[in-house]
Amino acid sequence: MNLDDLAKHDGRNGNKAYVAINGKVYDVSTSDWWTDGDHQGAHQAGADLTQELAGAPHVRAVIERFPVVDHIAEPDPPKKKGLFGFLKK
Repeated sequence: MNLDDLAKHDGRNGNKAYVAINGKVYDVSTSDWWTDGDHQGAHQAGADLTQELAGAPHVRAVIERFPVVDHIAEPDPPKKKGLFGFLKK
């Protein structure tokens, strides 16, 4: 799953509520703490929350209670331009 796909899972309008942390995508849809994809006005589902939650002491223990539904795909590396002049005949 890429970040654009993750953003579609914001918990609003009947969508599932997914959050990504450390490359794993968790389904928090069933949590009362993520009503309509909103976590107490502090976080919105459909996002990679790795940086936001880095300092929270409970994140790992709490988030691992939820099912992992996917992983965040690494973006493709930039394509290198060919070197002109080294063409073989």
